[in-house]
Amino acid sequence: MSENLGSNDTNTANFQHGAGVDESLIPKSAAARTVGPIDYMFMWLGDGVNLGNMTLGSSLVVAGIATLNIFQTFVAAIIAIGIISAVFALNDRMGYQTGIPYVVQLRMSFGIKGSVISSLLRGIPAIIWYGFQSWIGGTALNEIAKIVTGGTFDNVFACFVVLQVVQIILSLYGFHAIKWVESVISTVIMLALLYVFLVLLNSHSAVIVEKWVHAKGTWGLPFFAFIMMFMGNYAAIFLSAADYSRELKAGISNGKRGLLYFFPIVVAYGSVLCIGAMLAAATGISNPVKAFAIVVNNNYITLFVSAFIVMGAVAVNMVANIIPPTYVITLITKLKYKVAVTISGLLALGACPWVLVQDSSAEGLGLFILIYSAFLGPIVSILLLEFYALRKGQLVVIADLYKEDGPFAGYNPCAIIAMLIGAGAAFMKVELAWIIGFVVAGISYYLLMKYAYQDSTFKIGTIFEKKLNLGKQTNL
Repeated sequence: MSENLGSNDTNTANFQHGAGVDESLIPKSAAARTVGPIDYMFMWLGDGVNLGNMTLGSSLVVAGIATLNIFQTFVAAIIAIGIISAVFALNDRMGYQTGIPYVVQLRMSFGIKGSVISSLLRGIPAIIWYGFQSWIGGTALNEIAKIVTGGTFDNVFACFVVLQVVQIILSLYGFHAIKWVESVISTVIMLALLYVFLVLLNSHSAVIVEKWVHAKGTWGLPFFAFIMMFMGNYAAIFLSAADYSRELKAGISNGKRGLLYFFPIVVAYGSVLCIGAMLAAATGISNPVKAFAIVVNNNYITLFVSAFIVMGAVAVNMVANIIPPTYVITLITKLKYKVAVTISGLLALGACPWVLVQDSSAEGLGLFILIYSAFLGPIVSILLLEFYALRKGQLVVIADLYKEDGPFAGYNPCAIIAMLIGAGAAFMKVELAWIIGFVVAGISYYLLMKYAYQDSTFKIGTIFEKKLNLGKQTNL
C-alpha cells in the first residue's frame, strides 16, 4: 500500500520539532504539490536544452577532430538516456511516495551523520554546475552588452557576477519561482536551435560532414567513456530525484513517471548534442556562445537568442543546481532556506567555472563530470539496493528518519565503506567511472550488510534483520 501523503499535514510541526530542521526538509504532502505532468516534462526539457549540455556535444571535437562520428554519438546517447530514465524512475519513488527530500532519503542507508558526507558529494558538484551555467549565461549576457554598447563594453566576469546576483534573488522565492518560465524558455530556445541547425546545414555542411559525420570515430573506450560522461552529466540529478518527484502531483504510476523523464531528455539532448558537435566542427571553438556568434553573424538574431540563453541558464540552475546544495546547507547548518540559498549562490561565484571550458577544448568539463560521477555512481547504487533488494520496497516509519536518537542515528559503516570501495574502483578507470563505481559499490554494500557489523541497527527492516523492528513499516 502507498502511504497516505495527506497524513503528513498534521504531523509537520512534530517532524520539525523533533528533527530541528527547516520546514523545507519536512515531508511534502499531496496538497502542497503543484507541478503537473506537462509542467514536469517542460521542466526537464528546459533543464536539458541548455548551453552546458551543448558544450558536452562540442567536447566530442578536440583539436578539430571528432572522437565519435554522428552515428556513434547518437547510439551512445540513446543507451545513456535509457539508463538515465530507468534510474530516475526507480530512485524518485521514495520522494514521490513520502514527500521527503534526497538528504533525508540518504539517512536510511548512511545514517543521520553519515548522510552529511554523501549529501556533500551531491551538493559540491551542483555548486560547480551552478557556477558553470552562470558563466555560460554571463558569456551570453556579455554578447548582448557588446551589441547594445557597440563593442565598448566587453567584460564576461562582470556579467557573470550580475547574473549570479539576479539568480540569488530569484532563488529566494523557492522551487516554483520560475516554473511558468520553463515552458516559454524551452520552446523559444528549441526554435532558436532549429534556426542555428538550419544555418549550419546551409553554410557549414561540408566541414561538418568532413569533421564529424564522416569521422572514423571508434566503438572502443571513447565510445563507452562518452556514455559514462553523458550519464555522469545526469548522475547528480537522478541521484537526488526525490527533490523533484516530491513536487509532482500524486496519482502518477511509476511507468508514466519514467516516460516523463525519457521523452524530454531525448528531445533536449538530441538537439543540443547535435548542434554542439556541429558548432565545434564548424568553428573549432568549444564555447557554444562564442561559436554561435560566429556562425550566425547577425546582431539582431544574436541579441535575441543570447537573451534566451541567459534565461535558459537561470532556468536550469533553478531546477537542477540551486535546490540540492541549498538542502544540504540547510541540513548541515540548520540555517533557514533563504539564508542557505544565498550561500549556495555565493559559493557558485567562487567555483571558477571558466577553468572547465576553454575556446579550444571542453575536455575540462568532461573530466570534471567523470571524477564526481565516481562517487555518485556508488551512492545511487547503495540507495537502490537498499530500497529494492534489502527492504523489498518497505520503509521504516518516516518520522524515524528525522529522529536524532532513532534507529538511523550516527552512521552506517557498511554504506560508507561500500561507497569508498566503489569510488576507489571507479578511479582505476575514470573513463568508465560511473558504471564501475555503481557495480562495485552495490556488491560491496550487499556483502557488508550481510556479513559485517551484525549488531548494527541499520539492518532492522532489511532482509538481514536478526532483531525485532523498532517501528511499524510502510510498504511503498
